[in-house]
Amino acid sequence: MLRYALTTSLILAAAPVLADDVTTFTLDNGLDVVVIEDHRVPAVTQMLWYRVGAADELPGKSGIAHFLEHLMFKGTDEVGPGEFSAFVEAQGGDDNAFTSWDYTAYFQRIAADRLDIMMKMEADRMRDLQLLEDDVLTERSVIIEERRQRIGSSPGALLAEQMRAAQFLNHPYGIPVIGWEHEMAQLSQQDALDFYRLYYAPNNAVLIVAGDVEPEAVRKMAETHYGPLKPSEGIKPRVRPSEPPQLSERRLVLTDERVSQPYVIRTYLAPERNAGAQEDAAALAILAELLGGSGTTSLFAQSLQFGTDPIAVYSSANYDGTSIDNGSFTILAVPVPGKTLEQAEAAMDQVIADFIEKGPDPDDFARIKRQISASEIYARDNVGGLAREYGEALTVGLTVDDVKTWPQVLNAVTPEQVVEAAKTVLDRKNAVTGWLMPKEEVSK
Repeated sequence: MLRYALTTSLILAAAPVLADDVTTFTLDNGLDVVVIEDHRVPAVTQMLWYRVGAADELPGKSGIAHFLEHLMFKGTDEVGPGEFSAFVEAQGGDDNAFTSWDYTAYFQRIAADRLDIMMKMEADRMRDLQLLEDDVLTERSVIIEERRQRIGSSPGALLAEQMRAAQFLNHPYGIPVIGWEHEMAQLSQQDALDFYRLYYAPNNAVLIVAGDVEPEAVRKMAETHYGPLKPSEGIKPRVRPSEPPQLSERRLVLTDERVSQPYVIRTYLAPERNAGAQEDAAALAILAELLGGSGTTSLFAQSLQFGTDPIAVYSSANYDGTSIDNGSFTILAVPVPGKTLEQAEAAMDQVIADFIEKGPDPDDFARIKRQISASEIYARDNVGGLAREYGEALTVGLTVDDVKTWPQVLNAVTPEQVVEAAKTVLDRKNAVTGWLMPKEEVSK
């Protein structure tokens, strides 16, 4: 039964502004709070980020972070199973949660005058989750089925999982967030409670409140609801095993009769964004845009898709560096019918070699800078996206200032820095290359 009485909290509004007015403070129990003001619409997003994810799990307990994310909706002494989300929906809002290697986050989007009750409910389940054995067993079956549907039924997902395991020989980033099925099947009620009691605490969390709010009103509500919660005494620095030097390229071929469109994909280990030193990450972000950020104007698109003899129907490049430890740089090409994966891979490598030799075209470089600058401005117009940007950054060790200055760091990148980043990172001995192919017919 939902035993909370619905209360309305007056949150004073100011003149409409873009969501770039940021205030931070920390409660006495260690909870970090970020307030992002955007007074154009009387709505608010509350996001609670925990500094724990799949890379923090004990050996043999893969999937416990994601499993606990599911169990967090099973209720407390005050809120019954499923009533949390039902309450949010009844107020015209929505809520959800997600887990990655470095963090687990919970969010609600709701009318601004419902923030007080949402804080009370979220604070309640931070330290008062109730887990019945039957609920744990039922939800364990749910996550196993989720793995079978999302991973087991998708050849592309299976290849990505195998490639990540090959990329990270020693670091827990090589373990899937959802877990390995044989370990998931052994997760217990005690495993979930141990993980919850250790990591779900105010001194291991970041609260992001974004929308039609005033910082002082948020502070009072946070002190009222989160302030009394006791911190965890077991939180330790997040030191993970490091990767040994990779001495040669690793290659995988996955064949599956369900594959209708083969492709070649390669991932490289890459530097992550670091607090106060984001220049290398910025150069890689621009490199990804130049190589494969656009389906029409990027170097891959122009060379592989729209050249005189097209090799690919699709190509891309992506850099992911918002992490505690190593990031990744990914390139991909889907060959046109009649072209082989070998030809597509060779064509990608040729584009990279030409780029390193000649550097970026000045007009392309200027265009990418303009596009990035525009996208960063547009991002300030999306309060939910901005809340996620801050939450993700702060849970991996970046600071509010790093988020604020990221557009300036990107804008300061030079062509020489981008070429140097390509030389350093796009080395095949630092990569895992995967081919996804239909299963060959067995000759009779």
